[in-house]
Parts: sequence; structure tokens; C-alpha cells
Amino acid sequence: MNQYQEIRQGEKGALVSIGAYIVLSGCKLVAGYGFDSSALVADGFNNLTDIVASTAVLVGLRISQKPPDKDHPYGHFRAETIAALIASFIMATVGIQVLIDAFKSLFADHKAVPGLVSAWIALAAGAVMAGVYIYNKRLAKRINNQALLAAAKDNLSDALVSVGAAVGIIGAQFGLPWLDPVAALAVGAIICKTAWEIFYSSTHALTDGFNENELHSLRGTIESTHGVRSIKDIKARVHGSNVLIDVVVQVDPELTLVESHRISDEIERRMERKHNIMSVHVHVEPMGMEDGEQPGSEPAQT
Repeated sequence: MNQYQEIRQGEKGALVSIGAYIVLSGCKLVAGYGFDSSALVADGFNNLTDIVASTAVLVGLRISQKPPDKDHPYGHFRAETIAALIASFIMATVGIQVLIDAFKSLFADHKAVPGLVSAWIALAAGAVMAGVYIYNKRLAKRINNQALLAAAKDNLSDALVSVGAAVGIIGAQFGLPWLDPVAALAVGAIICKTAWEIFYSSTHALTDGFNENELHSLRGTIESTHGVRSIKDIKARVHGSNVLIDVVVQVDPELTLVESHRISDEIERRMERKHNIMSVHVHVEPMGMEDGEQPGSEPAQT
């Protein structure tokens, strides 16, 4: 399965998420307003933002399937990252509004006690989102799609948010009406936190940031390749769900061009096999040659 086929597989997960969020957000908002539950209303708005986020992932996945062209020689894989960045702004806006409404409800003179039915709705929604999380996590790992894996993590947070809303509603039944708006505050905080995490990861990728621990792991794989004496330089960046690597390795200066080429091929095979990375640019240099020195030249005398 090539990377474009994997992206098409990832669309299934995004569509499952969108379908679940549409149904659950409608049920939560109707029940939340009908049974006077601030927490369930906040959770419903949370799912509305998730529809936008999942749609952004879907649109990004579809755009990223476009083949390379004159203006995009590396392809369009970063489209999903840009879509996620846009979704983070929308999620932050909704999260702030939920926090404002929850504060108003918390300090209101009269706090309505939400109906117990809304707690059961919240628990059922949590169970549904837990199922969506398991499905998307397994699919994301099978096709190695980082965007879908991030969406799966959002599914899990939504399941926990629904459980938290249920706790707040049940607590209100036992003479603690303030617990419902407090749960709504927690939901708003989680929305903002998720928005920040998506914003940070997206901007980090778009500015060519890369995890140092992962880079160390990649370096170890290359260094252990037979024929590699040392690594002079290595760089990596994220391009959508793909990783692009540029590495300069030093080898025995007595090796032929054919032998050096075989080392490059072996590095590429190992990166694909061990890390599922298929975009590796390898530059081979003879060991001991200084920058600017020509092969076979004598060292400069002082």
C-alpha cells in the first residue's frame, strides 16, 4: 500500500468521527437545553468544534492526495497540517465562549438542577466516543497516519469530557447544583487545551521543527548501517504525515562509487523498514576529507 492509498484509508476514520459528532452534538444540545444542564450544553458545543476539526482533517487528507506538480515538487502533504491549524483557531473561539457562559451560570443567583436523563445521555455519548477512539487509533497505527492519530486522541478526550459532564450532572442531584457549571468550566478548559496542543504541533511542523528524541533514533539506525563510518550531518522535517530526511554520511575513502551507492541504498531500505520513512536523501563523503578539500589532494602546508 503506497502513501496515497494509506491517506485514502485515513478518510474512513475522519468520516466515522464526523458522523458520530453530528449525531452526538445534536443529542447533547437538545438534551442539555431541555434538562437545564450547562455541562451537557458545553459538551455539545465541544462536539460541534470536533465536527469542524474532523472536517478539516478530511479536507486536508483529500488535498494531500494531489500528486506533485510544478509549484509543489514535494506534493501537497502539508495541507492536512494547515487544515488542523485553522481548526485550532475555531476550537479556541468556541472554548472561550463555553468558559464565559459557564462562569455566568456559576455565579447566577438561581442554579437549575439538571434532569438525571441528561447524565445517562452523557454516559452513552462517552461510550460511543470510546468506540470511535479505538477504531481510529487502530486504523491510524495500521496506516501510520499522524493526522488520524491526533484525531483519535481528540476522540478519547471527548469520551472523558462526556464522563465528566455526567459526574457534574449526577452531583447536582445530591444538592450540589454548582457542580454542573463547574463541569462546564472543565469542558471549556479541555477544549482550549486541545486547541492549543493542535496549534502548537501544527506550527512546530510548519516551521520545520522536529522531535529531538526521534531524530536520535533515526541517527542510531543510520550509524549502525554496515559501511557507515560516521554521520557528518543529519536533518529531518515533517511533511504532512511523512518525514523527510537529509543526511551526510562518511565512508571509507577507498570505496568505489558503486560500493558507496550500495551503502546509500541500504540506508534507504533500513529507514523504510524500521521507521516507515521513504523520503531519504543520502550524501556520501570519504572519511577524513575536510570541507573544500578535493579527493586525492595533499593537505595544505603551513
